[in-house]
Amino acid sequence: MRLGQWLGFTGILAAAYILWQLRQVMLLLFAAVVLAVIINHLARQLQQRLRWSRRTSLAVTLLGITIGGGLLIALLLPPLLVQFQELLRLAPQGFAKLLTWVEERLVDVVKILPGFSDDRSARSFVDSTIRDLIQGFGDRRNWSSFSQQLGPLARNFLSIFNNTLAAAAQLLLVIVLMLMMLSNPQAYRQTFLRLLPSFYRRRADEVLSACEISLSDWFLGILISSSAIAILSWLGLVILGVKLALVNAIIAGFLNLIPNLGPTLSAVFPISIVLLDEPWKAWVVLVIYIIIQQLESYWLTPTIMARQVSLLPALTLIAQIVFASIFGLAGLILALPLAVVAKVFFEQVLIHDVLDRWQHLHYFKHPEWIGPHPESAPPAIAEEETF
Repeated sequence: MRLGQWLGFTGILAAAYILWQLRQVMLLLFAAVVLAVIINHLARQLQQRLRWSRRTSLAVTLLGITIGGGLLIALLLPPLLVQFQELLRLAPQGFAKLLTWVEERLVDVVKILPGFSDDRSARSFVDSTIRDLIQGFGDRRNWSSFSQQLGPLARNFLSIFNNTLAAAAQLLLVIVLMLMMLSNPQAYRQTFLRLLPSFYRRRADEVLSACEISLSDWFLGILISSSAIAILSWLGLVILGVKLALVNAIIAGFLNLIPNLGPTLSAVFPISIVLLDEPWKAWVVLVIYIIIQQLESYWLTPTIMARQVSLLPALTLIAQIVFASIFGLAGLILALPLAVVAKVFFEQVLIHDVLDRWQHLHYFKHPEWIGPHPESAPPAIAEEETF
């Protein structure tokens, strides 16, 4: 390799190392780009349908999102707070019932053991064992003084407070970056394209357009799907007479943004609520959530998201694991848009621009390596089978 090639290779490695160190900042930038792309797409649709100027369409879109979000918060926040307080009040009762259930199961197990033939002796043994465990926990607490316990407690409080402030600052940064990009998106796009070689800028612009369409279609599909999940969950819980139906329905809608894990987690909250009053309803709630999720997976999502960039379930799960391990909780939340962009990149750049042209690039240099002429090669794999 020549000196210039070595310098270029070293520069690529240095840039990759810097990007890796700044991966959290790059994730915030990606979140701002995703929001800007979605809002810009909505404003563009409004501009095309009503023949408004871009500035007017963008202002109306932002105003509509702000008013809609404010009305949603104003309508839902008061009942959510009341139901959340009710949830906090019922949680200790649920925990007490859970302990009672565990104790009853332990008594049944102990009765099978030799020497505990009757219920009284088995219950006495379980009660004494639980008492010893609680007393041992209390003695262990007394090993350290109050001042020693106060230090970790204060540190945990400061850690939670700092994390809350950091999350608020990151959210504010994402919003500011999104507004800056929306002010003149074409300028930011051209700046990014200038970082690429001149012969590939037009093709890169096509890839960015494909990413924009995929992200917009994904967001619209997931928004409709999550709303449908929330409504169906609310109707099912209301008909069944489950408490905190609104809270659980909203939780189910939001957790639907996280595929595979979200639907499973959303069933935990209503099941824990019905266990307090009528345990038999827990099975009914579980059946309802399974039916709703199956309906969403096999009929609702394929119908509503006809234009969505589909991802294989295994690839979706792998994307969640990889991005969560790299970026943490934010990576798990943004795993799907990251996977959508990665899928478009691999299909458009790696497969279409590199692998599909590999045979044509090497045929005239080394025809004896390739075999038949490229024109006689079998047809390319269909697009839905390439990823």
